[in-house]
Amino acid sequence: MRNDVLIIIPARGGSKGIPHKNIKPLHGKPLIYYAIDTARAITSDDNICVSTDDVGIKSVVEDYGLKVPFLRPEELSTDTAGTYEVLLHALDFYEKQGRQYDKVLLLQTTSPFRTVEQVEEALQLYDKVDADMVVSVKECPANPYYSVFEEDSDGYLHVSKGEGNIFRRQDAPKVYEYNGAIYIMDAGKLKTNHMHKMRKRVKYVMDAQSSFDLDTMQDWEMAEMIMKSSKI
Repeated sequence: MRNDVLIIIPARGGSKGIPHKNIKPLHGKPLIYYAIDTARAITSDDNICVSTDDVGIKSVVEDYGLKVPFLRPEELSTDTAGTYEVLLHALDFYEKQGRQYDKVLLLQTTSPFRTVEQVEEALQLYDKVDADMVVSVKECPANPYYSVFEEDSDGYLHVSKGEGNIFRRQDAPKVYEYNGAIYIMDAGKLKTNHMHKMRKRVKYVMDAQSSFDLDTMQDWEMAEMIMKSSKI
C-alpha cells in the first residue's frame, strides 16, 4: 500500500448531463464506488479523499465504509468551480492536520473502466520519469495533421496542421487527448502551478474502452451494455 500519495475523488452534487451521476447505480452499484474500489487497491482509506458538497453523496460514500472528511465550502460547489481549486482545498485540509504527501492522484468518477493495474502502471511511470505530471491519454481518432480542417478568413477549409506535407494517414504523427481517467501530480508543484500549465507532462496511454468517459445518458447506456456483455 502506498502512503506517499493522496487520492482525491471529486464528486460534486450538481450534474446536468447525467442527473445524480456520482451515486446513480451503474451495473448494480453507485458510480462513485468504482473509483473508491480502485483507490482502495492503491492505498488505505486514510489517504483517500472524496471531495463533495453534497450530503447525499457523503451518506452513500460513508455507507461504503469510507469517511468523508469535509463538505466543500460554498465557493467550490458551483458550476464554475474548477478541479484545480478542489485539489488545492483538499491538500490544504490534510496539511493543516500535519499530513504531507509527495504526490496527488486524481481519480474522476466518470471513468468506470479504468483498472487498478493501469493506475499502478501510471504511478510506476511517474516514479521513473522526471515529470511534474503523468496524465492518461488516448490516441485521437481525428488527426489534425491529416483529417481535421480549419476555415480561413476567406471561408476555405485547410488541414489544421501540416497543409501540403502529409498525404497519407500513416505518415501523420500520432496525437493524443486527455481521457480524464488518471492524473498524477507533484503535490508541491501543484500548490504553485495550475495543473494544466505544468510543462513537464508525460503521457500514459490507455485503450479506447478503458478511456470511456461518462458525460451523457447515452454514454451511461453504452457503459451498461459494455458491462453486461463483458460480465464485469
